Amino acid sequence: MSTGYQVIARKWRSQTFDDVVGQDHVVRTLKNAITRGRIAHAYLFVGPRGTGKTSLARLFAKALNCTGGPKADFDVNDPACLAIAEGSHLDVIEIDGASNNGVDQVRDLRDTVRYAPAQGKFKVYIIDEVHMLSVQAFNALLKTLEEPPAHVKFVFATTDPQKVLPTIVSRCQRFDLRPIPAPLIVERLRRIATAEKIKVSEPALECIARMADGGMRDAQSILDQMISFCGGEISEPDVLDVYGLVAADKIAALAAALAAGDHPRIVAIVDECDAAGRDLVRLLADLQAQVRGALLDAIAQGGRSAQLGGEPMTTEQITRLLDGLREGEGAVKLGLAEKINFEVTLLKAVEASRARAIDSLIRELTALADESPAPAGADGEKKKD
Repeated sequence: MSTGYQVIARKWRSQTFDDVVGQDHVVRTLKNAITRGRIAHAYLFVGPRGTGKTSLARLFAKALNCTGGPKADFDVNDPACLAIAEGSHLDVIEIDGASNNGVDQVRDLRDTVRYAPAQGKFKVYIIDEVHMLSVQAFNALLKTLEEPPAHVKFVFATTDPQKVLPTIVSRCQRFDLRPIPAPLIVERLRRIATAEKIKVSEPALECIARMADGGMRDAQSILDQMISFCGGEISEPDVLDVYGLVAADKIAALAAALAAGDHPRIVAIVDECDAAGRDLVRLLADLQAQVRGALLDAIAQGGRSAQLGGEPMTTEQITRLLDGLREGEGAVKLGLAEKINFEVTLLKAVEASRARAIDSLIRELTALADESPAPAGADGEKKKD
């Protein structure tokens, strides 16, 4: 019997620790803890959306409650693991912190913690968006979290750790998940496209990864939407048109115009992008990434000069250009005239990059003064009449 269509983000969710992308430091620690029997009672997974927090929590639950477990190399076809993946395992309880954030719900949880597991060896409570719990709910959880029964494990996930009480964080082992690098996202999307018999060009994959901003789930959702839009073949222009992105070569051309201070060229490129319906807010972010890349390359090479779009610039100029672009973010995002604000931001950034810091000018003038010959009578002696 068909269960209906399953979106790519769910169909391709990590089923083993080896499937997890870009979080090797977390995977290694969890696997070692399970193998050596050093399993803590509470874990806190912190990171941006779509980086694998909930997936890792479920994998950890599988490792604990699999047949013959705990073991890190569990069989994905094990009935217990299949039940956890389907959300039907009695001892793995997933709670949405956003909708169950009251003290009454936490008190109910505290009461059920005492009961022994029904199927597996451990009762695993996975609380997503834990930062949404109220202060009263956190306080109701404190005692149980500090001294839970031996058969209970807590796994918390949050995108905003600053809102989690320090008394909660101090009782957990914290893992910070990183944004997933674009090359790893491209590699996984390529693998998915091959399995789904979808032809996707390399520039299209790179464009999707750029849009995802380090989130694998976002990248998979974008790919899913593009398949619905394009069918069996996806090209870069398709992705650019659907999401209003600017092509990489156009971003490079705009960066070169900024470096050269070519005002007419800057305005012409902005006009072209706006006429094509491109997202100028996203273009500003991509432009900042391009400038930042040039700055990091210059720093890595240990030099004081760099190339931006083929144009030579000093590291000081690039830094000032990047700062000017950053300062205009708010006006472009929230202003009423987006195109005008975007143009003003770019032109101001160009002028800022060509300005000189007063302290560097003073240093240069001081150096020149030290090198110039002293004028006659500079030794302070009075000349005779």
